[in-house]
Amino acid sequence: MKNNFLVLAFLSLSFFFHAPVKPAFAVTEMDDMPIVKLRSLDKVTARTVTFEAQVGSTIKFGPLYVKIQACRKAPPIEKPESAAFLQIWEVTPADEAKWIFSGWMFASSPGLSPMDHPIYDVWVLDCMETKAPKAEAAKQEEEAAPGEGVVAEDEVPQKPEAAMEVPAEAIPEDQ
Repeated sequence: MKNNFLVLAFLSLSFFFHAPVKPAFAVTEMDDMPIVKLRSLDKVTARTVTFEAQVGSTIKFGPLYVKIQACRKAPPIEKPESAAFLQIWEVTPADEAKWIFSGWMFASSPGLSPMDHPIYDVWVLDCMETKAPKAEAAKQEEEAAPGEGVVAEDEVPQKPEAAMEVPAEAIPEDQ
């Protein structure tokens, strides 16, 4: 009887130490989305503008230019999360370009990786497959000042020096 107890104890302990352990957090694959929805704020005038733009395009808000490099969203069965890789630079009145931000911004935690600027703020709202209906898009265009919004590639000013250029491993290979 004593031997059976020892064998059972040994087997249960060996199972306990060799059983697969579930990680405390699970890594989920996020889906690439073609459109990002951003909101910008002018802290002086309290004016906000919501922009929807394609990945790869550039948006102008005041003196800021926002280049959207990637936009990803968690699958519907996972915890809601959208993240966008943005490069933001400012063009001064003297036509000097300087980096403001380059990195991932998360919709669920805007303070995790915020843009640091004394006058302007930009944050991610969502990553989407299609743009909003025309009525909502028209309202967004009314909010924007003349010259703001999506900028044609030939009108985008030169980016600052390569100090904050996107590292090759940060951008997915399929884009």
